Amino acid sequence: MLLSAHPQPAPIKNTLVLITLLVELGVAASYAAALARSNTFKSLLLRSHRSPRQTIALLAIMCLPLVPGVWIRIRVPNFYAADLSFEATILMALLLGPGPAMLGGALLALPAVSHGEYWAIVVNLAVAAVIGIYARFTEAEDIWSFSPMIDLSLYQWVKRNLRRPHFDRQIMLLVLITAMQFATSMLSRAYPRRYFELHSTYWLVELAICACASVVVGIPLKIWNVSVRIERRLEEQSRLLMEARLDALQRQINPHFLFNTLNSIASLVRSQPELAREMIVKLANILRVLLKNRDAFVPLEEELAFTDDYLDIEVVRFGEKLRVVKEIAEDTLPIVVPSMLLQPLIENSIKHGLEPRIGGGTVTLRSRILSDDRLLIEIEDDGIGMEAEATAGVLSEASWTGSAAGNGIGMRNVRERMQVLYGSQAEVEIVSRPGRGTKITLVMPVLDAGAAPFARLGEALQATWADVSRALMRE
Repeated sequence: MLLSAHPQPAPIKNTLVLITLLVELGVAASYAAALARSNTFKSLLLRSHRSPRQTIALLAIMCLPLVPGVWIRIRVPNFYAADLSFEATILMALLLGPGPAMLGGALLALPAVSHGEYWAIVVNLAVAAVIGIYARFTEAEDIWSFSPMIDLSLYQWVKRNLRRPHFDRQIMLLVLITAMQFATSMLSRAYPRRYFELHSTYWLVELAICACASVVVGIPLKIWNVSVRIERRLEEQSRLLMEARLDALQRQINPHFLFNTLNSIASLVRSQPELAREMIVKLANILRVLLKNRDAFVPLEEELAFTDDYLDIEVVRFGEKLRVVKEIAEDTLPIVVPSMLLQPLIENSIKHGLEPRIGGGTVTLRSRILSDDRLLIEIEDDGIGMEAEATAGVLSEASWTGSAAGNGIGMRNVRERMQVLYGSQAEVEIVSRPGRGTKITLVMPVLDAGAAPFARLGEALQATWADVSRALMRE
């Protein structure tokens, strides 16, 4: 590797390369952490659709801190870690697409071109085009979950393919970055005055250079994913959970519900005092759960216990008109699910599916683990059902409304919370046949009971981050 105008002994050259790689990791982490503190950057980064002006603004925020780094690499002897133009071009291509990344790559290459390194702009444009095309055909979650821990990525890939072989886009990105880093290293060796990139004649050091490029790309993705995207998801989850609590509170502690329940209890006090006492206990359980602070996630067993109290009261009220069937797999009970998930759907089935039907009907709850290690929950009724147009509207509109789908925010809240918590890994499906009933299917990743403490930890981190942000604003 050409490190200075004066040749150095090979051990010193290779040692300097390794030190440079370590410093690069620190520079990448500092760069990502600094941008993560900018509210403007966070707002632009999280937009699903950006105007050309917003794209240019985000591009400038990502590029401008790195342009001086290229100039420093040229001017300061043996300080090469400040130049992250190759990795930054990859980041822009992944997050912004090929067009903006080519513009940003050209901007980052200007100091190098002014120094006579004419290949720099060509390489940056080519890298932006290749990675940008890759990003166009890749899910956003695959990009954000790209791990800088290369050994873990390979281990997970081998583990998944031994069980169920499939194409892995993250491994493809890892291979692309490594191959392009090796190609640029060879180009720098062939044209040392026209292009700069770290390289070494010792294969282990060259391997470290190629591996470091993927890590430098992965570090900002991880930092921004945790401190920007997950923080926003936690805020959204907190809002939706609060809405769910308020909605459940309004649904259950409304005069109509209390009037009917208390009337049922009053009619049973003399004839069936034991059943009346049980209904009072179940009503108290419902009120207690709704009024206390709940975790974002609870075991399915606990969620079912809450719905049992609600269903038991409804069974007493409706008598033989309402029947409840449970087909719950034993191994699904410890799996954690979003709290307040099932009750709005069950209430919807009873109120809009079975209550209008003269003979009543049956509500069936099912749960099982699918072959791809996801949890499936079904709420099915044999009530009046919905027309095909109403079912399509429930799935496509931002709010779930209509006589068949129910009113209020309950069902909309379920869908939005599933999307916030699980993203593309969650599925919500409604199948309904007029006069024959409706089935709502929820599919979500399997989490064990240990996920609940992490949810509470996330809320604590969210509060801490808010305090830090306020302190920075005051300064």
